[in-house]
Amino acid sequence: MNKKYRKTVIAGNWKMNKTPSETKEFMNQLKAILPKGRWCDVALCVPAVCIPAAVRAMRETRVGIGAENCNANASGAYTGEIATNMLTDAGCKYVIIGHSERRAMGETDADVNAKVLAALEAGLVPIMCCGESLEQREADITEEWISMQIKLGLAGVPEDKVRKVVIAYEPIWAIGTGRTATPEQAEEVCNSIRAVVRKLYSSKNARAISILYGGSMNEKNAFELLAQPDIDGGLIGGASLVPEKFVQIIEAANQPTV
Repeated sequence: MNKKYRKTVIAGNWKMNKTPSETKEFMNQLKAILPKGRWCDVALCVPAVCIPAAVRAMRETRVGIGAENCNANASGAYTGEIATNMLTDAGCKYVIIGHSERRAMGETDADVNAKVLAALEAGLVPIMCCGESLEQREADITEEWISMQIKLGLAGVPEDKVRKVVIAYEPIWAIGTGRTATPEQAEEVCNSIRAVVRKLYSSKNARAISILYGGSMNEKNAFELLAQPDIDGGLIGGASLVPEKFVQIIEAANQPTV
């Protein structure tokens, strides 16, 4: 992390877990044990039906609530979809875009780009995901693959808005598998992502953008991963469902940086 130039963000991704009632209980437990004083930015991206309960429970805290997906269209005949203005009206601050599990359902880089643009237009903070499969890593094309995803995902994003985008590197082979990239592997890719942003925009913007690691970060490995200079936080899956574990990751993000 480099707190001098950019925000540290710990974002939970609940995926398809917890009911609205369970959400209220979780938030009350979390509020009771959150670190006091200054701490990193914290987001919890929850299922759509849980958003109102989450927003109500965390209204007087610094925890931002987010969605796990959005539609790029403002309105229309898109049964089952949720527009960005619906999310902002419900109280959301963040939205996850391009998660590998959504991409596996058919979401393309063009879809991701359209959603990023829509999210920015609505005033949401898009957490744009990228990542390689095990086959791509073993074929030694990780850097090329990630670079393509970043370039396509940020297409048309103006320079004055790119700093509002949070990028999450999530190696597909490490999501929900218990396998984690080593701190050195994760840092190498996050550093290359920053280099892509530098080429697309400027050194100033690259220095300011937050890049998260999202491959099975948990309370046991968070400190070492977050000690890397280009890892500015985490997109947390399973560990974000347990208040005590999630708080330990937040505390790891509060470690001193050089």
